[in-house]
Amino acid sequence: MIGFIENLKKIILEVIIVLLPLSFLFLILQRYLLKLPKQYTKNLLKGIFLTFVGMILFFQGIDIGFLPAGNSIGIYFGNLKSNWLLIPLGFLMGLLITYADPGVIIICDQIEKASSGFLRSGMVKKILSISVAFFVSLAMIKLVYGIALITIILIGYSIVILLSLISDKEYLAIAFDSGCVVTGPMAVTFLMALSLGASSVIEGRNPLIDGFGLISLIALAPMIPLMIFGLIIRYRGGLTSE
Repeated sequence: MIGFIENLKKIILEVIIVLLPLSFLFLILQRYLLKLPKQYTKNLLKGIFLTFVGMILFFQGIDIGFLPAGNSIGIYFGNLKSNWLLIPLGFLMGLLITYADPGVIIICDQIEKASSGFLRSGMVKKILSISVAFFVSLAMIKLVYGIALITIILIGYSIVILLSLISDKEYLAIAFDSGCVVTGPMAVTFLMALSLGASSVIEGRNPLIDGFGLISLIALAPMIPLMIFGLIIRYRGGLTSE
């Protein structure tokens, strides 16, 4: 109980340090530059308060739930003789976590609004979720069979560079921003804990070498399919569908 309270105090302090400067900045801009209606300021203060409470609950939940759960699942499956089951497990976890990630939901909605509905939110979310799931399973293949991370990185980013040269600038920007968003708190906490847990028990694996690297692959995941999708749209000349 004492540990729980001490950890909660630490999280509250960290959230205050993050939110306080931003809050002051927003209020100063509102007071001297924006001068929007008073209702805007009220809504802003409500939003700051809800964000404050939400971040505290979220980070506390990660510390007492997601991190231990991810680590324990990784250890359990890593200890199995059939530890290749980490591969389909990684696909399933990557799919579900990405689909539920708040950052992914936000960027998909923003993409739909910015494209005036041409790129549907649900469709983009499915592309991101499936691509992350594929790359998480690829990371589990790397972990189980001892494939060097640099090999996958070189191949993956070579494809990204090639596609960048021929992709439309709109899809290029969306692809790279999406690569940053999918490495959100859900993926970093649970999936990294899963990878570190498994690498700590699989024979011949080192958590510092084999457990890390997962996030770099997740960041790579949306870039390739989104740029390929853009090329398909260009050559088909058709409208996207949900």
